Amino acid sequence: MKRIFIAIQYMELGGAERALLGLLDALDASRFQVDLFVYRHSGELMPLIPSKVNLLPELPAYRAISRPLKDILLEGKLGIAGARLWAKWRSARFGKRLDGPENYAVFDDAAAAVSPFLPSLKKLGVYDLAISFLTPHRIVRDKVRARRKIAWIHTDYSSIGINVERELPVWRAYDHIISISPQAGRGFLSRFPELEGRLVQMENIVSPEAVREQAALEDVSGVMGGSPCLCTVGRFSHAKGMDRAVRLAARLVGLGMERLRWHLIGYGDEASLRREIRDCGMEEHVIILGKKANPYPYMAACDLYVQPSRYEGKAVAVREAQILGRPVAVTRFPTSAGHLEDGVDGLIIPNEEEGAAVELFRLLNDAARLESLSAECRRRDYGNRDEILKLEELI
Repeated sequence: MKRIFIAIQYMELGGAERALLGLLDALDASRFQVDLFVYRHSGELMPLIPSKVNLLPELPAYRAISRPLKDILLEGKLGIAGARLWAKWRSARFGKRLDGPENYAVFDDAAAAVSPFLPSLKKLGVYDLAISFLTPHRIVRDKVRARRKIAWIHTDYSSIGINVERELPVWRAYDHIISISPQAGRGFLSRFPELEGRLVQMENIVSPEAVREQAALEDVSGVMGGSPCLCTVGRFSHAKGMDRAVRLAARLVGLGMERLRWHLIGYGDEASLRREIRDCGMEEHVIILGKKANPYPYMAACDLYVQPSRYEGKAVAVREAQILGRPVAVTRFPTSAGHLEDGVDGLIIPNEEEGAAVELFRLLNDAARLESLSAECRRRDYGNRDEILKLEELI
């Protein structure tokens, strides 16, 4: 039996974390012994880890990587706290040189700084395969012994700020690099062209049966009101564009959609989002539903699922909405074509607010078009469990 090690920071409500659950579910327990190392045992998705997976114990030093600095200091972990402060300073200096892109160098900087304070995991033995499922990728590189190592790409590297010179040696340490879509792969190669030979495309594994079963578990008709009723799922972050959803709602109301309700499911910088809602006067139209371990009943109940992201790797929530037969609209970011067939099972709208609002207004007033998109989603089979064969071939 082959031994596989998989690492991720936590199991919060995110697309990458849900993608990991799909991967774990698809791995054959009769052929693979899977050890899952979650740095911090937190998040609503922790209980959904399949029982066939061996969840390794939490280690305090690894838990401290992403916990608040105040908590780390109170626990006496001065070395890790100091390292993270230094990494934050170095990343801030790098961020000043960026012209627009979001600073993602902070993740690699933090991992590089705290790595000397983290205990080795080599006592677990030699694995046939070690997977770093989400950044930072330095830890699996440095702390785990394996015959082969793989790192995952979950975002569009052409749209974020990274320190290519510092990250290149990290990526080079991996035998293969998994891209979740051709577009995400091209974005990665725009920054690391020398790694083209290591790139392997493998889509996020999503189970249509599981999504539909969970969608039927709860009646949310009393919550999902509005005409039209819109829904978005994702972190409350710059990348996901939740702030733009508020402003788009304001434009749609201004165009006459006075009964519109846009429901936002997720977590993150909720305070800033609520300020945006107040500033736009959208308290009656934009509803923050917060964290939902099972967002599918809400997605199934909406008239239109909207992904207003500034950039994406491949949004799992878009595929889940399509599985539920919902028409979807995504903004035109570099990888948007990998999410849907434009005009057939979804719509790509402009990645700026005025144009996006106009396209959404037209779509929401065209019942026949909405039904056509929905019918095509219901017709298609979005199951892709066979993607796991690509990973098995690499072991």
